[in-house]
Amino acid sequence: MTIARTICLGFLAVIAVGTLLLLMPFATSTGSWNNPIVALFTSTSAVCVTGLVVVDTGSYFSFWGELIILLLIQIGGFGYMMTTTFLMLLLGRKFDLSQKFAIKESFDRPFLQGSTNLVRSIMATTLVFELIGVILMLNVFSSKHGVTRGLWLSIFHSISAWNNAGFSLFSDSLVGYKSSWIINLVIPGLVIFGGIGYQVIIEMYLWLVNIFKRKPERFCFSLNFKVVTSTTLILLLVGTVAFFLTELHNPATLQGLSLEDKFLAAWFQSMTTRTAGFNSIDLGKMTTAGLFITMGFMFIGASPSGTGGGIKTTTLRILFNCTKSALEGKNQVVLYQREVATPLILKAIAVVFGTATSIVITTILITLFDPDFDFIQILFEVISAFATVGLSTGITASFSTMSKLILVFAMYTGRVSILIIIAAIIGEPRPTTLQYPEENLLVG
Repeated sequence: MTIARTICLGFLAVIAVGTLLLLMPFATSTGSWNNPIVALFTSTSAVCVTGLVVVDTGSYFSFWGELIILLLIQIGGFGYMMTTTFLMLLLGRKFDLSQKFAIKESFDRPFLQGSTNLVRSIMATTLVFELIGVILMLNVFSSKHGVTRGLWLSIFHSISAWNNAGFSLFSDSLVGYKSSWIINLVIPGLVIFGGIGYQVIIEMYLWLVNIFKRKPERFCFSLNFKVVTSTTLILLLVGTVAFFLTELHNPATLQGLSLEDKFLAAWFQSMTTRTAGFNSIDLGKMTTAGLFITMGFMFIGASPSGTGGGIKTTTLRILFNCTKSALEGKNQVVLYQREVATPLILKAIAVVFGTATSIVITTILITLFDPDFDFIQILFEVISAFATVGLSTGITASFSTMSKLILVFAMYTGRVSILIIIAAIIGEPRPTTLQYPEENLLVG
């Protein structure tokens, strides 16, 4: 049992348990046994923090069903190994070397020391952010739905947003709150901080502590922090402008809104396409340009060690700087005056190639099983599944059973990572001392 196989089987086990629980009569609002495909699809979407649904979550499931979905989202956001480790800490047990290695692999840590403190800090960070989200949104939801229902809506959407899951208890997601400044700031705030990764948040916390304590030494940010924060800010800004311009004259999305609401909606879509899954406008009525921009941002996704999916912001920056170095005739890839190691470049290329290949194959298969749907709609759903985004043009429920099962596998692959799945199948790499001679090859 390698680490990769443990992670893959662990996620499958959680999905299986979630499916069984959602099958039960107490999970549905009608009190009848659930459809197995609906239970499997919803459980996978929740554990993989995707947000794609084949039924209306708020009306189809009972309170207990919604609670099960919320717990699956939280487990999926933490990750199987992190959840297992946390439970062992609660029971007072020490985790072994293999679990430390699993945490090291999950967070790309260069060392094993401090794994226990890392797990505790991650759990505490998650609780603090989710609690702040609940408090800030409580008044908005309570004023319209009452205190009890408003509290549950705040808890559900806060956890869903922090974990970049995109599940909503409203049939139209957050379209009804497109003019609310609180919702349009709190939800994006939770999504962004949940997606940038725990390492970035911890560094940000240490930097603030350094400032408040007025320490004389200068705080040095890691390369990961610089790349993640700068890339995230650029993508949010570019996305807001792009959605504003492409949807400005679309009567079905932004045209009928006030200027303030137009910017709010454009900002919200720029944020949510980065694996969040919420929407404040009708995606099925967006322009073709808007849909393609959305697919591009979904493909990029969030950042490493965060709760989002996609190829990640660091992968994008590495490949961008690879292209820049090639155009400048350089043999090194440099980011913020630091050379990027060759293994990282190879990993970035493998992630993009593996993800793109999987998307192409999945799109072809669904096109064969459901030829009546438009190609762009199918491609949109597939990218949304692989990037664990959850945005949809509204055709997910209309797919055939085979297409839904294919999307289930796509969501699972996107959450676990295509490289981990391949590593689980192949096994541990065998070290070799062989070195082959170099030879030129025509490229481009």
